[in-house]
Amino acid sequence: MKPTYCLSVAATGLAMLLGSQIAARSEAATPDVPADGRALYASNCAMCHGAALQGGVAPALRGAEFRRRWSLPAALGQFIAASMPPASPGRLSAREYAAITEFVIGFRVAGAEEAPNAAQPAGTPVPQAFTYRAMAAQGDTKLEKPPTIDIAAALASMRVPSQREVTGYEPVTQRVLDNPDPAEWPSWRGTSSLQGYSPLDSINRRNVGQLRLAWAWPMPDGGQQQTAPLVRSGVMFLPANNGVVEALDARTGDLIWDYRASLAQIPDDASYRRVQPNRQKNAIALVDDKVVLTTPDARLIALDVRTGKPVWERQVFGTDSGYSYTVGPLVADGKIIAGISGCSTAETAGGCFITAHDAADGHELWRMNVIADVDDPALERSWNGVPAGARWGGALWTTGSYDSATGTTYWGTGGPGPYTEAIRGTGDGDLLYTNSTLALDAVTGKMRWYFQHLPRDNWDLDSPFERILADLTIGDKERRAMITVAGKDGIAFALDRDTGEYLWSAETVVQNVVRRIDPQSGKVETNPDVIPALGETRMVCPSNSGGKLWQAASYSPLAHALYVPLAESCNEVTPAPTEFTAGNMVGAARIGPRVLPEGIEDAGLLQAIDAQSGKTLWRYRQREIFTSSALATAGGLVFVGDAGRWLKVFDARDGKLVWKVRLNAPIGGSPMTYAIDGVQYLAVPTGFSAQAATGAGLSPETPIPVGSGNSIFVFRLDPAVKHMQGERK
Repeated sequence: MKPTYCLSVAATGLAMLLGSQIAARSEAATPDVPADGRALYASNCAMCHGAALQGGVAPALRGAEFRRRWSLPAALGQFIAASMPPASPGRLSAREYAAITEFVIGFRVAGAEEAPNAAQPAGTPVPQAFTYRAMAAQGDTKLEKPPTIDIAAALASMRVPSQREVTGYEPVTQRVLDNPDPAEWPSWRGTSSLQGYSPLDSINRRNVGQLRLAWAWPMPDGGQQQTAPLVRSGVMFLPANNGVVEALDARTGDLIWDYRASLAQIPDDASYRRVQPNRQKNAIALVDDKVVLTTPDARLIALDVRTGKPVWERQVFGTDSGYSYTVGPLVADGKIIAGISGCSTAETAGGCFITAHDAADGHELWRMNVIADVDDPALERSWNGVPAGARWGGALWTTGSYDSATGTTYWGTGGPGPYTEAIRGTGDGDLLYTNSTLALDAVTGKMRWYFQHLPRDNWDLDSPFERILADLTIGDKERRAMITVAGKDGIAFALDRDTGEYLWSAETVVQNVVRRIDPQSGKVETNPDVIPALGETRMVCPSNSGGKLWQAASYSPLAHALYVPLAESCNEVTPAPTEFTAGNMVGAARIGPRVLPEGIEDAGLLQAIDAQSGKTLWRYRQREIFTSSALATAGGLVFVGDAGRWLKVFDARDGKLVWKVRLNAPIGGSPMTYAIDGVQYLAVPTGFSAQAATGAGLSPETPIPVGSGNSIFVFRLDPAVKHMQGERK
């Protein structure tokens, strides 16, 4: 989603500077503040901490509490240099880190009653004329940092072994994607239906405690860990941030080949765009003998699955258009269907798109605009006269699902921009087709039906998450259903996937943005009481970090149950008129820090929902939020990970915790399972988690690691122990 991960509160409550965020200008600083520090802060930190350091999504970097915590500039400078930005620590040069620190320490606000360098308690002086040299003089701390590393140049200069080739690979057909061999995992949620379920049962309730590490692999780039490994013909295909793909031997973890896209340069002041390369999710898909990659600079690249070399490439949107891919493509009967994001930067006004391409050569087949269509009167009316050139949003933050029986693809869309109607001028308009499920004809791109899950969004509560296809018995009817916890508000829906008919809905986390859902039609009514006018602030639940976020739910066809990782939190929302500049976000709202809802003590929630009725089967609550997708298996287990670095395994029947292991970093991405020669493996991504960072204040007793640590850990049952195969159903 949009970078709601700006808030980074460590266990001690320290305020963290976050890099790669939207540019903002500070006219309040006095002339004695170095110009380069001001500019660097504006382009790297201001969206979260505020142009005047007043706080927003992240805490204020001025005031009594900040002065108390960071009374010694040496400590602040070291912390910034070693830890910021959380998604890629060390990205800036030593000079740049020093300049940002100088700016923060020396900042003045015109007319402010207090100054950061006001008198301090005895023994904690802050020099009025702050310099990097003064920092070094205050203690023994070594503040030297190496210059920023040019990764591409460094790799080019290294002597690397010759790349190997994949052998014995069987091309991937649509039949394979729809109904794969249980031993394989050829798409990001296992199948085209996005169930996130594996029929493997060698690892089960009785023996899961005997899991042992088989191998591990450090990923080449940091940033947010949202990867989704794929396995086909004994090869693991692993997407990483910054347009990187690696092919590994799935038995040993040995590298076979790797590919790194040469990305277009992003201007320094395009802060929102600069975030995108470091939060690539399931960036690849397998089709025929190709690996198809979506890139942060809006390209589709097909790689030869055997060598990793490009076969074809398509620039779908211009490199200066503001658009970017953050999720991977969907394969639909010889077509590559991809949804673009970045639809909330100033230059993307007027459109957010789903496109289809021929898998053979990448040429475009059709294009669908989510938020503007002169031939769709209902869509146009829903924006209450705001022209297409002043509309933003509808981003495709999650890869869609596909029903090959009907040739229909299902996509969820994000919310509108700017975030509040007080800024965007849309009044009580529903804002089609934001926060909606779109059922599209995969051949033509024409819409067959839609369902809007959150009309009139005023809180950045996107509804783009996985649309899961399942055949269910609801009431006394057999239904070809689509089930989803569609958006950040955490409300689960079941719809008939052929007609869009509403079947049921169910709330999960605390929420106050939806007032009512009609029990017959399913029409959603938003709550006007929490819509802020200019100058007003409203407390909104859940926060714009979710509720539900990108961490995908899993569905077990054995139990007819949906297992959903969730988080309890709220935040304040205040409309904030903002200058819109290229490459920067048009949210135009000040978002407060995440806080727990009243009466709730545990932020983390894993909830099992009966997919045929919407009733809750069980809940598991804990202090830390869950930070990975869920995985359900025929072994009667549900796997999911959290911000505390724990991979946890639950009994799918009752939610009892049956095993856990603590790894190097928060669990992230999408855990998956596969088998080779009858041995079942479990693959678990770990690394930097924006959700762990934004949720740190919800469970401050849990330390969050500094740095990325992005890795893959692969487990198998201890080979020294004789295991009972299979699981009683």
